[in-house]
Amino acid sequence: MKFSQSVVALVATAGMSVAAPLAKRQATAITDADILNYALTLEHLEDTFYREGLANYTEADFAGIGLDATFYTNLKEISADETTHVAFLTAGLIAAGATPVAQCTYDFGVSTPAQFIALASVLEGVGVSAYLGAAADIMSKTYLTDAASILTVESRHNAYIRQALGESPFPIPFDTPLDFDEVYTLAAPFIVSCPATNPALPVKAFPELALGTTGTIVAGQTITLLTPGYTLAPVDGTSPLYAAFITILGPIFVPATPVSGGFSVVVPASPEINGQSYVVLTGCSDAVTDDTVVAGPAIIEITNPLP
Repeated sequence: MKFSQSVVALVATAGMSVAAPLAKRQATAITDADILNYALTLEHLEDTFYREGLANYTEADFAGIGLDATFYTNLKEISADETTHVAFLTAGLIAAGATPVAQCTYDFGVSTPAQFIALASVLEGVGVSAYLGAAADIMSKTYLTDAASILTVESRHNAYIRQALGESPFPIPFDTPLDFDEVYTLAAPFIVSCPATNPALPVKAFPELALGTTGTIVAGQTITLLTPGYTLAPVDGTSPLYAAFITILGPIFVPATPVSGGFSVVVPASPEINGQSYVVLTGCSDAVTDDTVVAGPAIIEITNPLP
């Protein structure tokens, strides 16, 4: 089902696309070189994030928010891992005769150690979902093993930081895969510009979807998903819109009710929806594809009681 956006939305989306020279996905199949450069794009972002954070905040700054010297040492190790991932993927692309993407310019929007650690947890979680979602498209068994080796390390980073924040380090039995466009939608707001020489990647950003509800969120709770800077409505004026919560076992759909600034949805009860969760808006109630997603994903931290 087709949905229309206001002019403001189109401008906002175009602005997000201009932020990095990555082209809309083409009809041709994505290649292993594309996937490695996609992974390198994310690793550059994480690498820069940690290097900037460690340059801006001292061990004493982290101690001030209750994170001890051991945490600071491990944070430096996480940063070193991300730098190693960048070097590894860059070398692999060069060895394969492909041009690796270079580091971009970023704006992470953090101004305190607490904000830095909170965003670190989110970025690590997205990284896990990115590698997991890309795995099925990797043709080379060697590259697949390489990617899986990075994935397991990213997952440990994520679990460690979540535990430091007082969150469950492993809130669900299966991690959630995200596809290329869903991940790029989450990464694009941090990318200010990229070198013009970077090879274009077959990805696009969907319109932004943001969580408008604060505080602890649990299953059965009604939350608000915001569509900042644009409105979203069915072209025919009557077709329903759904919120699709992404899980490894398939999306779980709930009705999305229009409210001021966005949509109201009820968080479904499922053992696969807990911790860092992802939701998109779609006009389809039986599948989530790049053709049916109209906004998102939004990231929601859900805190259901563990068994």
